[in-house]
Amino acid sequence: MPEALLTREAAEAADVAARQIAINGEAVALLGDRLRRRKPAFIATCARGSSDHAMTYGKYLLERTLGLPVASLGPSLASVYRGEIDLSGAVFIAASQSGRSPDALQLTETAKRGGALTIGLINDMQSPLAGLVDVALPLAAGPETSVAATKSFIATGIALLHLTAAWSCERDLSDALVRSPELLRQAGLCDWSPFFGHLKDATSLYVIGRGLSLGIAQEMALKFKETCRIHAEAFSAAEVLHGPLALVGPGFPALVLDPADEGSDSTLSVARSFTALGADVAYASAEVAPGIALPVPLETPAVLMPLLQARAFYGGIAALAKARGLDPDRPPHLRKVTQTL
Repeated sequence: MPEALLTREAAEAADVAARQIAINGEAVALLGDRLRRRKPAFIATCARGSSDHAMTYGKYLLERTLGLPVASLGPSLASVYRGEIDLSGAVFIAASQSGRSPDALQLTETAKRGGALTIGLINDMQSPLAGLVDVALPLAAGPETSVAATKSFIATGIALLHLTAAWSCERDLSDALVRSPELLRQAGLCDWSPFFGHLKDATSLYVIGRGLSLGIAQEMALKFKETCRIHAEAFSAAEVLHGPLALVGPGFPALVLDPADEGSDSTLSVARSFTALGADVAYASAEVAPGIALPVPLETPAVLMPLLQARAFYGGIAALAKARGLDPDRPPHLRKVTQTL
């Protein structure tokens, strides 16, 4: 059986990261200097789907590093409700693989009228969004044919890490960025098939993260839905202990993502609680963990851990889809470029 496009494209992530970092080096350094001089009061973001999940990773990264609030704006504010918004003094970051969705374009136009400095993280640099923003940074992921985004998702996370490192001038972030291509290669060798093998007949599951790993949990839940037709929901390790806990019982599948930082205690606690309830738990961590241990590269900086977990996950999700009799590259009812209003 031929290898899925999804799997092949995900395998390009390390090369994409290296290429993007090299291409954007000068532009991001200049942008970082510009942002330090501007001293914005807050950051607003615009994205949908996988790009929005990458932005959730970026939200926690930017807020923790810079101490600035990050707000995700609903594109319908501009496209459906025709509203205006005061973004004077703000930075607006739009992320898009295609750069062509009408609602994202309209919200970016609204942000410019509202006084924001607009930045685009875009894979298609010939797109309307690239020509609209003040600063366009290429994701440099190249063509992505599979409907399910993989390398463009990781590329967006790398671009956000690069931007945060240049803006903050924090050496630890710059060092992590330099190491990212090699660590992504290592993550591609991590075998998560022991957990995927438990999901051949699954109908639902939880994916749990905290902080930087929450956006990756959201991305994995989306991939379970679109490629495997499994009803997956993503939760914070704090939120899942409220109403969602009522569904957990013997055999209930749960994938828990260790953020490898101060949030690790809470994700580990949730994994242990789920295990005690009889759930079928898998735990992605470099440390010893309850349930099925999902490997990740050792000695990984915390800011990279979520992106490496995503890369390891992408390596096995297509095989699960095929085991369920599905084509992971062509989910029903979906297209590669979704143009929403």
